[in-house]
Amino acid sequence: MNWKTHKKQLLENPKFGKALEETRIEYEIARAIIVSRVRHKLTQKQLAKKLKTQQSVISRVENAQTTVSLSFLKRLASTLGGSLEINFKGI
Repeated sequence: MNWKTHKKQLLENPKFGKALEETRIEYEIARAIIVSRVRHKLTQKQLAKKLKTQQSVISRVENAQTTVSLSFLKRLASTLGGSLEINFKGI
């Protein structure tokens, strides 16, 4: 069974769909951080050094195992030469 078929089966379970939606933002943040880090050709260790933190922190963030603070996101954006933008959809 491929992932697409498996995911379709999982989404038939309302509890799974709810759990997926509840973690969507953490997943999107993790994905954005990974994409930015890779785009800048940095390892987790290199990014951690630039942010004055440990590689394990970057790993937990990228695996959506922790909720990041707004100050962390602002530091990350600044370190990578960008800015942080937050949007509320449907408001």
